[in-house]
Amino acid sequence: MHAKTAEFPPELQELAQAAKLLSHPARIAIIKLLAAQKSCISGDIANELPLSRATVCQHLQELKNAGLIKGEISGLNVNYCLNTEQWRVVKAQFEALFALTIHDFPCNC
Repeated sequence: MHAKTAEFPPELQELAQAAKLLSHPARIAIIKLLAAQKSCISGDIANELPLSRATVCQHLQELKNAGLIKGEISGLNVNYCLNTEQWRVVKAQFEALFALTIHDFPCNC
């Protein structure tokens, strides 16, 4: 048995996955922090959020697995930064969605 989502075009599946990934405020906060800096150390990110370091690490791992951020081990720390190439892809997908023409007509439902 396969998931019903497989019946949708790949571009819709990718956009839905990106939306799901960005549906948590902690992950949005992490993206905003990284966008404001050239790179960031995971400990610094944990200090900026009202979450435990372990929880922040889980969110960082999800963002990294999705390719939205990159991480590099430097001594005892992991330096994170945005994967700007992938971020541009996701941004374009959302821009295309929000650029849809919405017809304003009376709705009686």
